Amino acid sequence: MRLLGFYLPFSEALDPQASARMHRLVQALLADPLPGVTDLVPGYVKLYLEFDAERVSRAQVERWVRRNLEQTPSPQAGRLVEIPVRYDGPDLAWVALQTGLTTDEVVRLHSSPLYHVFAVGFTPGFPFLGPLPERLRLPRRSTPRPQVPAHAVAIAGSQTGIYPLPSPGGWHLIGTALSQVYNPQREPVFLLEAGDRVQFVPAEGQTPPVPAEHPLLPGEPRRPVLRVEEPGLLDLVLDGGRRMAGRFGLAASGALDTRSAGLANRLVGNPAGAPLLELTLKGPVLSVLAPVVVAFAGYGMLPLVNDEPVGAARSFSLRRGDVLGFRPTGEGARGYLALAGGIESGRFWGSASTDLRGRLGRALRAGDVLGVAELRGARGGFALGQPALTPRQVRLLPGPQYTPEALKALCAAPYELVSGDRMGLRLAGPEVPGGELISEATPLGAVQITTQGQPIVLLNDRGRIGGYAKPALVHPADLAWLAQLRPGQKVRFVRAG
Repeated sequence: MRLLGFYLPFSEALDPQASARMHRLVQALLADPLPGVTDLVPGYVKLYLEFDAERVSRAQVERWVRRNLEQTPSPQAGRLVEIPVRYDGPDLAWVALQTGLTTDEVVRLHSSPLYHVFAVGFTPGFPFLGPLPERLRLPRRSTPRPQVPAHAVAIAGSQTGIYPLPSPGGWHLIGTALSQVYNPQREPVFLLEAGDRVQFVPAEGQTPPVPAEHPLLPGEPRRPVLRVEEPGLLDLVLDGGRRMAGRFGLAASGALDTRSAGLANRLVGNPAGAPLLELTLKGPVLSVLAPVVVAFAGYGMLPLVNDEPVGAARSFSLRRGDVLGFRPTGEGARGYLALAGGIESGRFWGSASTDLRGRLGRALRAGDVLGVAELRGARGGFALGQPALTPRQVRLLPGPQYTPEALKALCAAPYELVSGDRMGLRLAGPEVPGGELISEATPLGAVQITTQGQPIVLLNDRGRIGGYAKPALVHPADLAWLAQLRPGQKVRFVRAG
């Protein structure tokens, strides 16, 4: 899979009518699916269309869009959803002071308009609502809170929104929504979607619970083969990822190093996107409950069977009573363990992938039992070549906010990885010109520039909407290598030829 995308602009500023036309097109495209299109993510003023370039061309996607644009009827008003709010936020009195209003006037002004849902993103189900009354418009906090409570109602600039889950946030908190806008255990999962209209209603009542985790692994697999005796640092069941969910803010998820994951699955005869384990830096200790053929590919560790090392990028047989462990190598960050027949797992939005931010599944814990989804007649002893993790230059393509100055700065000197996770890689090096912009979809591999002028490479679990400049995109073929970087390592960017 080679994911590419492009934006379709509808306006230059917040415009509810232009936004309504965009959302009507999204509904038309969803009703007329084109194979190879992997996501549709509306922002405030642009629609992002993502596609697999190995299955469909950009020209085909553009023809599909034009056809539906010509046939799309005039936009209609979206659903009207009333949301009760207890106006008790820690910033309510501060907002009143800054605006010269009383707290009662802030509540009256905030709850008076009928808001338009311009987009959903940042976290799953987070609605970007507007426009906010002029009297209430304040810049976002200079320093974001490290943790905003679930269901907080907040304002910033011309926007208001609701935090569905605990998360960092830089908006001003003025109340608490008394309805859950996201709950993966409920139907509908999402209370709001882009194009809806929202009326806030002042109310009193109990704060809703934080949405519970949606389990994916079965409690008792049909064909148990491995038991977790000791978990690793972060052991996640993943597959090819969650598609067509970006418009609700769900992460695409899936393996970060798709090349290694595909290699592991291929070694045991599985389809490329079959569920397998992604292991980070330190692997688990697994006891074998029944004979199974497995394969490990990737970096950061090597498998051990009964304390005897097994080479990477090869399949091997396990017998009942064996113990499978992993020895750190200090080189690379992620490896992939595939079971012949795939790991048995439930699905959410068509995928078995764990999404910790969206509370879909969880990391493995001691006592968990893994089963195979189907019996597959695989044999051990097969090996395939795995490229060495030698230092390399990472190619950059022009991004949505490309400027020659930004790309020149990115390629001027090496950057060091300060920290990284499945959401993105934070780098330190030469300062890059960027800035804030109207929030829009965030492509996989986008190089986003912080307010301090430092780049973050956005990965699979990124927020689906963001309001910062993205002057470059990492070449899709280089993302797997970036996913293997460790903190302190350096990367050199070059412009793709």
